[in-house]
Amino acid sequence: MIPFNIPLNLGEEKKYVNEAIDSYKIAGDGVYTKKCEELLQELLGVKKVFLTCSGTAALEMAYLLANIEKDDEIICPSFTFSTSACAGALFGGKIAFVDCRKDNMNIDEEKIEQAINSKTKALLVMHYGSVACNMERIVEICNKHSLFLIEDAAQALDAYYKGKALGTFGQAGCFSFHATKNLAMGEGGALCLNDDELIERAHHLWDSGTDAYDFERGMVSAYSWVDLGSSFLPSELQAAYLYPQLLNAASIKEKRVMLWYSYRRQLKELVDQGKLEIQELDKNCDINGHLFYIKCKDEAERESLRLYLKEKEISAVFHYSPLHSSKAGKKYGYLVGEDKYTTTESKRLLRLPMYYDLKDSEVSEVVEAIKTFYEER
Repeated sequence: MIPFNIPLNLGEEKKYVNEAIDSYKIAGDGVYTKKCEELLQELLGVKKVFLTCSGTAALEMAYLLANIEKDDEIICPSFTFSTSACAGALFGGKIAFVDCRKDNMNIDEEKIEQAINSKTKALLVMHYGSVACNMERIVEICNKHSLFLIEDAAQALDAYYKGKALGTFGQAGCFSFHATKNLAMGEGGALCLNDDELIERAHHLWDSGTDAYDFERGMVSAYSWVDLGSSFLPSELQAAYLYPQLLNAASIKEKRVMLWYSYRRQLKELVDQGKLEIQELDKNCDINGHLFYIKCKDEAERESLRLYLKEKEISAVFHYSPLHSSKAGKKYGYLVGEDKYTTTESKRLLRLPMYYDLKDSEVSEVVEAIKTFYEER
């Protein structure tokens, strides 16, 4: 069987987890938390990274830093994971959903301004599969309208737009280390910041709303509750598991990108025949090989192919359902403009197996099964 995903395990993780256990310092903000944050700061080229217990926690911190309050509006793509929007709605924000682009499933940057009104406070963009949104245009819009820009870069660690790391264009960048991600600690995430004032406040949010960080620096005689916040930090066991993966981030990316291009090369024949479509790649984008998807003619064909692959013991999955038409999406937000692509394109999309231990021969096996499916049709 070729599964859809196998969580990353380099074989070195046990060593560091056991060292954390033996140190008896397994709570958050210890040695490995700091080491991971330093490696991420170096990789991303940012002033400060806060390791978090999930990508969702990073998003919640970002929305707190944006000061989202009741009736504030947040612009968000409809094609994204629920927590991209849920984290903002949690603090009373209303979500203005925007359609995606057909070529890369990212938010359509030319439809953002029609969603801006006097209540709009923030814009969230998500880089689907590590292919960058048009950040040049998006930053221009945010500067023009004074919007707080949050990048959901959950899938985009070590991916770039015009040479600049994704997650570093806005005021806040959010990453995930969920078991399905390129680097994985089971559950986990990170928030990256460059603004000194945001960093200062983020210390309070990260540590349950207290000024414990100020106390550690000798700035206050005793720490107390000073702001909103939560226990956003992960345990040292999670950080210790992540640490060797960060040390090997370059080789992990290299392997996944090689697999990504192998899929692309081997599927070219079917693309040229008009049987299916694959993700287009802008010349300004440097990907990390997080996922590979194809698009079938319609939902019925996608489901037939998915079940056919399942019979061949190959696991392929569809992805996000549009948020604007979901039960919670209707309650906490609304669609701006036309749903030209979000629904129709999401129903055509099928994600193929992609993980670090996947072999190129297995990529060929998946592709051959897809070719056989279309030959039989």
